[in-house]
Amino acid sequence: MKWENALKDYQMYLKIERGLSQNSIDNYSLDIRKLIKYLEAHNDAISPTDIKTESIQQFVYETAKNVNARSQSRIISGLRSFFNYLVFEDYRETNPLDLIESPKIGRKLPDTLSEEEIDKLIDAIDLSKPEGERNRAILETLYGCGLRVSELINLKLSDLFFDEGFIKVTGKGDKQRFVPIVEVTQKFINIYRSEIRNHLPIQSGHEDTLFLNRRGKQLTRAMIFTIIKQLAEKTGLKKSISPHTFRHSFATHLLQNNADLRSIQLMLGHESITTTEIYVHLDKSHLTKVIEQYHPRK
Repeated sequence: MKWENALKDYQMYLKIERGLSQNSIDNYSLDIRKLIKYLEAHNDAISPTDIKTESIQQFVYETAKNVNARSQSRIISGLRSFFNYLVFEDYRETNPLDLIESPKIGRKLPDTLSEEEIDKLIDAIDLSKPEGERNRAILETLYGCGLRVSELINLKLSDLFFDEGFIKVTGKGDKQRFVPIVEVTQKFINIYRSEIRNHLPIQSGHEDTLFLNRRGKQLTRAMIFTIIKQLAEKTGLKKSISPHTFRHSFATHLLQNNADLRSIQLMLGHESITTTEIYVHLDKSHLTKVIEQYHPRK
């Protein structure tokens, strides 16, 4: 069995049976391609059905010289998943990663912004330029609805149910959820739609896309990152932030204001409550207040 054939079969499995998005499939495939490239560089023509633990251990050892423990752990996890698939499909009897341990890493807590820092970033937007109103609506939507950047750029006009107070969001694996949207966020989206978007030369195929570039096409993930990076530099913010920082801040601020984890989980679109529970670790003072207010022996 050739590596490329095994990888294509695995990608199809991830898409059809696990329902992963193309972005997730690409991430899973990246480390397998690194292994393939490593074997080619060492003139090792061994197939995925015959490769032994020793060969993969050497690859991991060589890779570990250039990456941190967290990246090394991700590589091992990705390869383990690939070989588990080969075992499941009876291409192999054992997983060569079973004897390879991942490095122990601490749980990385996401960076967050304070309400003041978010206000400062939004206030720094130049509203004298056409893209200013769009960028303000983008940041308000990221923070106001807790969206992933992929969910934001794929948001449609037909996903807006402002009369009901919700937007329809298509998340990972094309799973859809309804997220509440407050009036202030609705206001800035409507300003952008009426004053900016309605005057753009909208390209064919993008008529229903909410946020557009000046050429009337869908924005890219990279463009959202750039907008936020430039605002951070403009305001002198020392934190390293991304679109995901607004999502983390959305969840953290809800928790700080006594929202329950289950509701936050639903709004974020997390499959497991354990993913949402990471926000509990962000603010220990909040937990102290909960104990003081609700425990019978306070």
